[in-house]
Amino acid sequence: MENIIALRNIIKNYYLGKSIVRALRKVTLEIKRNEYVAIMGPSGSGKSTLMNIIGCLDTPTSGTYFLNNKNVSKLENNALAEIRNKEIGFIFQTFNLLPRYSSLDNVMLPLIYAGIAKLARIERAEAVLHEVGLGDRMDHKPNELSGGQRQRVAVARALVNSPSIILADEPTGNLDSKTSKDIMKLLDEIHDHGNTIIIVTHEEEIAMHAHRIIKLKDGQIESDELNKRKK
Repeated sequence: MENIIALRNIIKNYYLGKSIVRALRKVTLEIKRNEYVAIMGPSGSGKSTLMNIIGCLDTPTSGTYFLNNKNVSKLENNALAEIRNKEIGFIFQTFNLLPRYSSLDNVMLPLIYAGIAKLARIERAEAVLHEVGLGDRMDHKPNELSGGQRQRVAVARALVNSPSIILADEPTGNLDSKTSKDIMKLLDEIHDHGNTIIIVTHEEEIAMHAHRIIKLKDGQIESDELNKRKK
């Protein structure tokens, strides 16, 4: 199976005054199409920086990053934004929904940026809201929804552009245990439909849904192993 992501010797440094924070130190990593990967590590391990680079939210100080065989390491912000919108669906711990917008309007946002016509936007957004079990909550605003429902809206928004990669940053961090299980079951189903899923988490139980677990420490890959609990 072909690589959808290939990172080669990725270095990311941040400069705070005269001091240098070495967030990533020569990270080399490949992820194949339709893999289900968890990235773990303690605070300060570099997992958020790695997620930002994989998600084209940031660029490396040095090294190369190929996404779908395209070198995105040195692209300008506009080109990165275009690739993000087309290739990657984001799910965040804090949902990142617009409070004055309905579920339907929140889900339609990426389609507006993609230049999709209004009727097609509505049709597609309604379809994915049905897929995540929120067909009866389309007109509700975020403050009229439970935490789990808000995260389902965020999942629908991540899916609406049919991206090749779903990137989930602590997707259950603000949810109770039962709702967390429901959201992870939904992500498992999305993976079964062919998406590549990358979860950034510090929770072992959440990581166990992935087929492969990558652990970071001090900006380097400490281990990269198949999940023995998965067939």
